[in-house]
Amino acid sequence: MTETPRHDSPLAKEVAAFCSKQVTLAQAKRATFPASALWAAAAKTGTQLWLDTGDVDAAKELWVREFTALTTNNTLLNKEVQKGIYDKLVPDAAALLRKLDPKIGRDRLVQEIAFILNAVHGLKLVRTFDADVSVELHTAISNDAESSYQYGKRFAAICPDRFIVKVPLTPAGLLAARRLHDDGIRLNFTLGFSARQNWLIAQLAQPTWVNVFMGRINAFVADNKLGDGVNAGEKATLASQRGLRRLRDKAKVDVRQIGASMRSGQQCEDLLGLDVFTMPTAAAKEFLKKNPAPASLADKTANDPKVTFAAGVDAGAEKLGCFWEITPQFEAAAAAAAKLDAKKATAADVLKTLAANGAGDLFPQFSADEAARIAKEGKIPVYASWKDRVRSGTASWDGILTAAALASFTLDQQALDDRIGKQL
Repeated sequence: MTETPRHDSPLAKEVAAFCSKQVTLAQAKRATFPASALWAAAAKTGTQLWLDTGDVDAAKELWVREFTALTTNNTLLNKEVQKGIYDKLVPDAAALLRKLDPKIGRDRLVQEIAFILNAVHGLKLVRTFDADVSVELHTAISNDAESSYQYGKRFAAICPDRFIVKVPLTPAGLLAARRLHDDGIRLNFTLGFSARQNWLIAQLAQPTWVNVFMGRINAFVADNKLGDGVNAGEKATLASQRGLRRLRDKAKVDVRQIGASMRSGQQCEDLLGLDVFTMPTAAAKEFLKKNPAPASLADKTANDPKVTFAAGVDAGAEKLGCFWEITPQFEAAAAAAAKLDAKKATAADVLKTLAANGAGDLFPQFSADEAARIAKEGKIPVYASWKDRVRSGTASWDGILTAAALASFTLDQQALDDRIGKQL
């Protein structure tokens, strides 16, 4: 297998030109889209409005000039690729890559083509909606800081004004993101599930945006019968927003909060004032159907919603507060990690620094059997599988949810890669 192409290599430049040539749509202008008094009132609370979809037709049903961006990920891109809309592009991309690198191995070839499809689809969304678009790194490089940096640079070079590079929460991802940030590249740091994770990300990586996948937190609580699943994700998201604002005032680190994995129109109302909503189309439609009076919409970020756990569940003993608590000890651990030199440090250095400062549970290390179990359980981990590790301090619920999310994205990435492989 050949090494990851540098962002300034001839191959990278030829691939960038190829991607640009695939999208011949005229650039839409935001002013030509209809306006919405309701969405304008929502935006007036301070919230940027993004749609969480890669489906052009679904986005067209909702798009108004108050929306500013779309997010894609491995799952959403896979849904589009599985429609077959890029099957004819794959052989042309393969021919170009084999010409540029006659020794390219199959795995690298597939990975490069996946990058091309991601970039081309992103460009299509930019042109169609006059929007910023988040494009995501291949899951195979999630633990490779150097490859993540190079591919991040390559995405940015293709559409520097509109592409936002998504980097997943791993120790390597933190280091790659900091290097990309230092190069002036906008980043959407993904797979966050807690206020404390985002505090660390903001301190070390300093991306433009961070996430809390609130719907999955609520599902984790409800599916495992730890409580009714109401407000846990919202509480974590609001705590993260307030933490970032405190960090902005304290350390002049400007990182913005995305409310992600939104599941309902009610959340769109209850979380107004967050820096960003990235809304699945179903949640956006539900908000429109609710049709609250625009004058009633207001900033809710000072709220701290109550979370009700089931009888017999000791939230403290089970360390369920990890989603919204940022302790002084954790702040010290994040500050220590932030001192690492992202150009020289390794993922192991990040782990070692966190462990030495009492935060070793944040990135659980899994045996092969445990990794397989994480993948099998899907997006929502099974509480009984991991409670002993959490109690022992070798894992945390936010860290486990992040690992589960990455495993789930990896399965969708594999499905996309398999589709590519069939066209070769």
